Amino acid sequence: MNHVVWTIAGSDSGGGAGIQADIKAMQSFGVHGCTAITALTAQNSLGVEALNPISTEVIESQLLALESDMKARVIKIGMLANVQQIQLISEHLKHYKATWPVTPLVVYDPVAIASSGDLLTEEDTVSAIKECLMPLVDVITPNTHETQLFTSVYLIGPSAVKEAAAKLHSWGAKAVVIKGGHWDYPSGYCIDYCSEGESEYWLGNEKVQTPHSHGTGCSMASVIAACLAKGYPLKDAFILAKAYINQGLKAATRYGEGIGPVAQTSFPENLADYPQVIEAGSWLGDELDFEQPNEFTMAAGFAECESKQLGLYAVVDTLDWLEKCLAQGVKTVQLRMKNGTDEELDHAVAAAVTLGQKYDGNVYINDHWQLAIKHGAYGVHLGQEDLLKANLVAIKESGMRLGLSTHGFYEMLRAHNYRPSYMAFGAIYPTTTKDMTGQIQGLEKLKHFVPLMQDYPTVAIGGIDLARASDVAATGVGSVAVVRAITESTDYQQAIADLQSIIGHE
Repeated sequence: MNHVVWTIAGSDSGGGAGIQADIKAMQSFGVHGCTAITALTAQNSLGVEALNPISTEVIESQLLALESDMKARVIKIGMLANVQQIQLISEHLKHYKATWPVTPLVVYDPVAIASSGDLLTEEDTVSAIKECLMPLVDVITPNTHETQLFTSVYLIGPSAVKEAAAKLHSWGAKAVVIKGGHWDYPSGYCIDYCSEGESEYWLGNEKVQTPHSHGTGCSMASVIAACLAKGYPLKDAFILAKAYINQGLKAATRYGEGIGPVAQTSFPENLADYPQVIEAGSWLGDELDFEQPNEFTMAAGFAECESKQLGLYAVVDTLDWLEKCLAQGVKTVQLRMKNGTDEELDHAVAAAVTLGQKYDGNVYINDHWQLAIKHGAYGVHLGQEDLLKANLVAIKESGMRLGLSTHGFYEMLRAHNYRPSYMAFGAIYPTTTKDMTGQIQGLEKLKHFVPLMQDYPTVAIGGIDLARASDVAATGVGSVAVVRAITESTDYQQAIADLQSIIGHE
């Protein structure tokens, strides 16, 4: 994959923002950053003293050099100093999107105001940005001040934030990330919003109390760009950028007499730096007046598993395979039946519970939580889409364990809100059992998931066979779930024995 990211932005002579911050943030996420400089600013920690726009001829020479040899997967746009620059860069972006073999994504961080409060761009650039640049933007990342400047919507609450995002969409931006660092609502919290048109989500965390925050906007947009270049969906890129900034604010220090820059650190590995995914029923959701989407209320803190090391986890779709696995000593088994009449499903769940008791195994029922409660199953496994449909309070009160599927950092943190009995990460590899387009996690991400969720039993699932099991187990994950590795093997008993020798038992 092409991990080249361009930043088209201004230079900060103080080293805290602009292309200096962009390059450092990009390197922290393992991408190669290239630059096309739009302006030379004379600034230090006390403020901006001068802004010197680069001529369009010099900017174009930089772009021509890069496009001839180092095409970018993502192009991050920062400060644009005048209308001529906007028009030139927009024409080049239009050409890239129309002609490059892989269409580049454009992340635009509209730098209108420095953290010191200084205005950095001319007033007449706003209309040019709307007309020329915005139709080419895939993600725009304004802070609250910049959002108000662009949209003339005063951000007095969540509904106003959505109204402003809708305006930015109407001008062409495919996704809108509104950074809430300057928005003290609710008091003491930083609330950020993202709209991808058909979907929207909010992230929140307690504000990091530090005066040293120069370059946070540039850095956050650059991390989003870097993550998009590496194939992360925007939801996950947004999460990681927030965590990176929180981590950097905690480590920030001054280098002059004024405001210091956010620290450029490394991939965020501490859960305390990650934001909360805000949902209805949570404290922050109530503060923001989120409406409950269904008749059920949120529940959290489900019954614990007997061990954090669940070992080999067999996922099967028939009672015959369920019994075969239990009889071979597989302690954790899931019955995943997607089809059948109500009567057939009722019988299957009842029989599965009986088999679990017979072999002293822990049987989870996939999806059918009502039947699992009715027949006293050990646990139920749900997907993210089920969280808005299932009666979580009833599941919790029944004493059943709850396992949740996750696909990436956003869904992992969303699942964390519910404090389930275990957390499953997938798909680790491509699989034929279900369409996981765009949701393949791989070992690199799994290595991050496991320590972040170390308080839970963790399960890896998706495309895992005997040849891959050792690499998966080496990440430290507590359990490996398999489907075809057992049911499509020529000798299922030997397959189970071989997998258990690698993965272990509960």
